[in-house]
Amino acid sequence: MQSKLRIIVTGLVGLYPVGGVAWDYLQYVVGFARMGHDVIYHEDSWSWPYHPIEKTYTSDPGYTVKYIGDFFKTYAPDLEDRWHYLHLHKESYGMSRELFDEAAANADLFVNVSGACMIPENLSPGCVKVFLDTDPGYNQIMLSEKLAWSENVERWCAGVAAHDRHFTYAENIYGEDCIVPRMDFKWKTTRMPVVMDLWEPLSGSFSSKAQPWTTIMTWNAFKGRLLYRGVEYGSKGAEFEKVMRLPGKVDATLKVAVGGVDAPLERLAASGWQVVDGPRATVTPADYQEFIRGSRGELSTAKHVYVAMRTGWFSCRSACYLAAGRPTVVQDTGFSRVIPARDGILAFNTVDEAAAAIRKVEEDYAGQSKAALEAAREYFDSGKVLERLIDDAFRQS
Repeated sequence: MQSKLRIIVTGLVGLYPVGGVAWDYLQYVVGFARMGHDVIYHEDSWSWPYHPIEKTYTSDPGYTVKYIGDFFKTYAPDLEDRWHYLHLHKESYGMSRELFDEAAANADLFVNVSGACMIPENLSPGCVKVFLDTDPGYNQIMLSEKLAWSENVERWCAGVAAHDRHFTYAENIYGEDCIVPRMDFKWKTTRMPVVMDLWEPLSGSFSSKAQPWTTIMTWNAFKGRLLYRGVEYGSKGAEFEKVMRLPGKVDATLKVAVGGVDAPLERLAASGWQVVDGPRATVTPADYQEFIRGSRGELSTAKHVYVAMRTGWFSCRSACYLAAGRPTVVQDTGFSRVIPARDGILAFNTVDEAAAAIRKVEEDYAGQSKAALEAAREYFDSGKVLERLIDDAFRQS
């Protein structure tokens, strides 16, 4: 364990201020702080932020700035003055530009989660710069093929290469069955950190059999065709089609909070799914937690690219369900090689296997719920995940 470090963490909370995104990135910040490090959240995406209520991109940073500030005020008051949102690479909110620049000049570790932001111009020359790939397969294909439909792809690829260490959620990246192009990077594996005390209180809430099995998803997040060596890889909708008939196979209510392009809302409803607007149902961090609290467990597929390339990716969202004591029935991407698919976490490959897994959970729901919480503590506790990340970041090999 390193002594106290100054750490800068990036993210996309300002760009996409919705509940799941906030939890995905800001638990890194809170987790590092809980370990005793001096941590700052920094966002500089050079992009107009999305307004989830008005459902449009906007040049006005007001909603985003309040959203980030409210998260820290609610969940980590000690970090209320430890964030910096640089709007369109010009206007600073939260910390002043001067204070952030001073902190960057003395930083020990820069953790660029999702490669969300440009590397700060005046970052300390001794700072270890970490690129953290949270979208495996997609990112490596983009690095390999530099697909023209991806905006500023050449600049992004050059930025990835400018980092000192390269981490990935593809925990099976060195497996014999994984076909993710590794390029010339020495990938180190990691996973989502969950700040357990922010989620464990949900595990004590009563879950009745009447509550639905749920998931929160984006149907299609790609802006073009993701092609690699003549094969097209899809987003999440391609895999969700495989479980479309699941409501007719189980004695349970199934609910999906869905957003994204071309989601077949009417066909989902006709197949027996309860359907709600994903961004609207989970717009705040509290809404996101409340949606999970109201769930019996999670039933979810993964993006086609994660499954087809056998990445070993495990969902940030699923980790939060587990930490709330909600069992997960999730599509296997190869993750079961490193995170055992057992009680609490049940993996499937087919719709019939998904149905059987739900039935198995319902046979001993209390036991499965307890196992889910134990799995979260063992595999996703932020202290364990981030301590390993720090150790691996400062290790040369």
